[in-house]
Amino acid sequence: MKKYLIVGLGNIGDDYVNTRHNVGFAMLDFFVNKINLNFSNDSFGSVCKYKFKGKSFIFLKPNTYMNLSGNAVKHWLKSEKIQLSNLLIISDDLNLPFAKLRLKPSGSNGGHNGLKDIENSLNTSEYNRLRIGISDEFKKGHQSNFVLSRFSVEEQLQLDTIKETVSDLIYSFVMSGIPITMNTYNLKN
Repeated sequence: MKKYLIVGLGNIGDDYVNTRHNVGFAMLDFFVNKINLNFSNDSFGSVCKYKFKGKSFIFLKPNTYMNLSGNAVKHWLKSEKIQLSNLLIISDDLNLPFAKLRLKPSGSNGGHNGLKDIENSLNTSEYNRLRIGISDEFKKGHQSNFVLSRFSVEEQLQLDTIKETVSDLIYSFVMSGIPITMNTYNLKN
């Protein structure tokens, strides 16, 4: 059975729930709740395993905090013997308009410390990533405060509308591969 590691980036703890930096956690929570499963604590994070049409999905929310996500990703890739091409990282992105989705098979970390740590741990930037725009409307020098701020009610409603799209995108990534999924979802959003 082919395995896929789907990682949502975020920070653990109640202080970070519904913050911009935790959009990766929110997307995985939605998917897992939708299929009536739950996360359980395991090595380096909260994990949920799901089998669908001959494929094995392993969802991971690292408990290492955002800036140290690489160790968790590396551990699960190695322990589950998952090919790097079957890894998908879901993260927030300040460089995209709010709720804009961008799926790529590689690229720069864009200054995102979680992605930077993953690149350092894996010794490559050649891994699939879904970036979700959280806007760049913050005062100069206040980036840290902005990414740790909560979404407004209007933003949360808009974000809720893309959760279903992200769930469909995850299925497409696993079932159809990165090229088809990019062609479908990068054009939609």
